[in-house]
Amino acid sequence: MRAVVIGTGPAGITAAETLRRLDPSGSVVALSTEPYPPYSPPAMADHFLTGRDEPLYWKGQDVGARLGIHERRDARVEAIDIDYREVVLADGGRIPYEGLVVASGSRLHAPLEGADLPGVLDFKSLRTATELIGRVRRGEATSALIVGNGFIGIELSLLLAGLGVEVTVIGRRNWVMPRVLDPVTSTVAEAALTARGVTLRLGVQADAIIGEPSATGVRLADGTHLDADLVVAATGVKPHTEFLVDSGIATGWGVHVDDRLGTSVPGIVAAGDVAEAADRFTGERFVHAIFINAVAQAPIAAANLLGADLRYDGAEAMNSLKHLGVPIVSIGTTDAPDEILRWQEGGDVRTVYLRDDTVIGAQLAGDIRAAGVYRSLMLRRVPVTRYGRRLVEPGFGMADIAFDALAHGPRSLSVV
Repeated sequence: MRAVVIGTGPAGITAAETLRRLDPSGSVVALSTEPYPPYSPPAMADHFLTGRDEPLYWKGQDVGARLGIHERRDARVEAIDIDYREVVLADGGRIPYEGLVVASGSRLHAPLEGADLPGVLDFKSLRTATELIGRVRRGEATSALIVGNGFIGIELSLLLAGLGVEVTVIGRRNWVMPRVLDPVTSTVAEAALTARGVTLRLGVQADAIIGEPSATGVRLADGTHLDADLVVAATGVKPHTEFLVDSGIATGWGVHVDDRLGTSVPGIVAAGDVAEAADRFTGERFVHAIFINAVAQAPIAAANLLGADLRYDGAEAMNSLKHLGVPIVSIGTTDAPDEILRWQEGGDVRTVYLRDDTVIGAQLAGDIRAAGVYRSLMLRRVPVTRYGRRLVEPGFGMADIAFDALAHGPRSLSVV
């Protein structure tokens, strides 16, 4: 097959690698808007803190040449012509395909006045991240305002603080990472951030990014002006679907895919941050833009493009903070629980959300060893009432489940 892959992020390069392995006589062209080899966005913070390239270029900087993938960097896709089966580039070039993988990832989404000012930075791509960190290392920036207290904003605040920058995080909600953490678990993260020198301005609304001719600060809704050397927008991300307008490929927030990761157009599949797939637990269509989903979807999408009939079980919500100093893991959802069980002691917090006698989500800070057990119980929808409060107490784990299996009959419960 003559295949084209749009994007060389975790989903894109994994799909390209799968296509080459399953169809060695075919060809694969992989398109990237950036000038770098395929890299892992979650490894960027570690890369800039330690200087190590290996985690960042996780498939090796020579992955294209090694696997026979034709990489085309600095190539921006303008449109998909499904009638002629061609990818149309911004420079006017056209690349024919027999099979197409849309793995275009996501981009900064900042619905804020002034977000398009020169000098507004983000940490979504290696290109913009390199520019941001370069200004710090050249001594051009000693202070930073980060608009957005979500996962990306918090990760970046830790990185900049580690590089000696005076960092202030501005958040509309009253606790950090509100889409990932509940308010109780968030207090652990907030204490760790404060200890690292990060200033938190929570429960305040950023009204606009200001500056002339480039960004120099933020105006809050109450009229307060905050100034800094760096202004970073970290308000969220949106899947790259702009080039799919009028393509015939159905989109919502992301690209609509079925349980085989096929799009509405035959011969075109999608994977990664751009794919709006069914949630593994709720069944509702959603974009779970995390590494683990991207690398799980890509091989299935690629194999199905070649004629396989593999079913994708669904995406899931899972996040972990690596640079906070305190391990924190969040899985599943906190929406509409029947019951919440929580154990807390010092900096250790363990919260499990239950609905209809099953686990629908869990959050752990400090001691996170039971995260895999909770995920297994959640995905397998195992009744948990019999465990009572023991479910969240220290030491709960596979031994408890094994004992339960002996007492109540065998049960397949390997940690997945």
